[in-house]
Amino acid sequence: MAGQRPTDTDTHDAYEPESSALSQFQNWLSRASKMLSGSSLELENYDPNEDGPLVTYDGLDGWEEIDRYWVNAPFAFVTILFNPAANDHRYHVVEPDLSPVEARLLETLVDDIRDPLLYRKTGEHSPEDVLKDELRKRLEEYGVSVEMATFYRLFYYLYRSFLGYGKLDPVMHDPHVEDISCDGYDIPLFIYHDQQDNIETSISFQRDELDNFVIQLAQRSGQHISIGSPVVGTTLPDGSRAELVIGQEVTPRGSAFTIRRYAEDPLTPIDLINYGTFTLRQMAYLWLGIESGKSLIFAGGTASGKTTSMNAVSMFIPPRAKVLTIEDTHELALYHENWLSSVTRDRLDAGADITMFDLLRSALRHRPEYIIVGEVRGEEAMTLFQAMNTGHTTYSTMHADSVQTVINRLENEPINVPRQMVQSLDILCIQSLVRIDGERSRRNRTIAEIEGINQRTGELDYSTAYTWNPSTDTVTEGTSTVLDEIRDERGWSQAQLLSELRNRRRFLEHLREQGVSDYRQFTAEVNEYYADKAAVLARIDAEKAPAPSAE
Repeated sequence: MAGQRPTDTDTHDAYEPESSALSQFQNWLSRASKMLSGSSLELENYDPNEDGPLVTYDGLDGWEEIDRYWVNAPFAFVTILFNPAANDHRYHVVEPDLSPVEARLLETLVDDIRDPLLYRKTGEHSPEDVLKDELRKRLEEYGVSVEMATFYRLFYYLYRSFLGYGKLDPVMHDPHVEDISCDGYDIPLFIYHDQQDNIETSISFQRDELDNFVIQLAQRSGQHISIGSPVVGTTLPDGSRAELVIGQEVTPRGSAFTIRRYAEDPLTPIDLINYGTFTLRQMAYLWLGIESGKSLIFAGGTASGKTTSMNAVSMFIPPRAKVLTIEDTHELALYHENWLSSVTRDRLDAGADITMFDLLRSALRHRPEYIIVGEVRGEEAMTLFQAMNTGHTTYSTMHADSVQTVINRLENEPINVPRQMVQSLDILCIQSLVRIDGERSRRNRTIAEIEGINQRTGELDYSTAYTWNPSTDTVTEGTSTVLDEIRDERGWSQAQLLSELRNRRRFLEHLREQGVSDYRQFTAEVNEYYADKAAVLARIDAEKAPAPSAE
C-alpha cells in the first residue's frame, strides 16, 4: 500500500474519548471486574467503513504538506512537510493515536503477551495471526469489551514491538528510504530519501530507549553488543546492513546506529536504461561482453549504484553457466538456477571468521564460470585477479571515482595486485551520483577498457568505449578493442558484430516498451533470446508490424 495517498477522510479519528481520562479508566475498571467470568470477543477483519479510521492527523502549524503516502496501511503513513520560514523539510510519521485507557491497556498487554508469544508454536499460522489470537485471548481474560478499531490499534503497537522495529517500523516499511541514521540520545533521526535526499524525521529515542533498541537490533541479528564490545556491524533479518554503537565511550552523544536498506527486488537493465544510468548502446555492449566472458569492475563513490548495476548486468549471464557470488552482506539477487550464493561470517563463540578471502579460495574449487564478489578492498583482490588470469569471468565493485584511481588502488596497499595481473581486467565502469535538472540521478561516467602494459612507459594503457557528457547528459561512443576481440573470437565479420549489437538493442528497447522490469521476467526473456534468437526477433518484428487493413 506504500505510495497510495491517504485522504483527510482516511485520517480523521472516528474514536471519540469520554469526557476525561479518569472517567474512561473508571469505566474500564468496571468492565475489568468481569475478569473472573471472562468475556467473548468476536474477532472480525478491520473495515474502515464500519470501524472508522485508525489514525488522526490535522497537520502541523507552520508546515506545508508536499507529499503523503501510506507505508503500512491502514496503520501508518508518512507526510513530507516544508517550513517556508526555516526553508526546511521534515519527514513526519503518523501512527494510530491511543486514548489514555488504550495506552494503559497496551502496557499490560505487552507484559502479559510476551512470554506466551515467545513459547507458542506458530504451526501453519502466520506470526500476525498468532499475535491476533493471543491479543484476543488476553482481552477475553481481562473481561474487556473493545471495538474493532481499538483492537487493531492495540494489535498494531504489539506487532510493532514484538515482530517489527518499534518506533522505527514505519520507516523500515518505506520503499523510498535508503539509509537511516541515529546520532545519539534525544536527537531526531535522519533518513536518506530517494526524492528528498537527507531529511530530518519526527522520530527520536530517549537514553534508555535507544540503548535497549540498539541491543535488540544486535540480538535479532544474532550478535552481541555491550560496553566491552560497543561496536557491531551486522545484517538485520530483512537483509538491511546495520552499524551499531552502544554507550558514550565511542560516540559521546550516546548510542547510535546507521541502517542501510536494500530493495527486495533488484533493478534490471531496463530500469537502469529508464533512469538514464546507461544508454541502450552501452547496455547492449555490456550484454555482449558478459556473454563473451569479459571481466568487469564497477567503481564509484558511496551511493553511486555500483552494486545495483553489477546485479542488473549479471542478469545477462547465460542460463546454464555456473555462477558463484561472495558478499559481506546479502545484496545480490539472481534469477539463475545454477547459482551458489555465499556470505562472510563473523566469529561465533570459539569459531573463526569466514572472510571474503576464505570464500573466494573455496569458490575456485567449485569450478564456477562466473565469480561475482560484492566489493574488493583487501587480500581477496589478489585471488580474484588470479581467477581472472586462469580463465574465470569475474565481476566486482570498488570505491574509486576514476579509472586511474581504480588502477592506483589495485596496485598499491592494501590490495597490491601486480600490474601484470591487473591487465587481465577487461572492462571498467565508473559511476557517479549526480544532479540532473536539480534531481538526484546516477550516471555511468565512463566505460573504459584495459588494453595492457605500455612497452615504452611500463604503465597500464586504457581506452574509453563510452563517455558521459554532463553538460548535455549524453553519451559519446569511442572505439572498442573488447568488441574487436569478441568479433575475432567468434569468427564474425564487422558487419555481423554490428548486426548482433543492433539486434540486442532492438530486444532491450522492446522490453522497455513492454514495461518489463521484474527481474524474474527479464531474466526469462533474456534466456529465451539465448535459446532461439531468430524466433524472438521475428516475434518482435511481428508485434511492431502495422495491423493489416480491413479493406
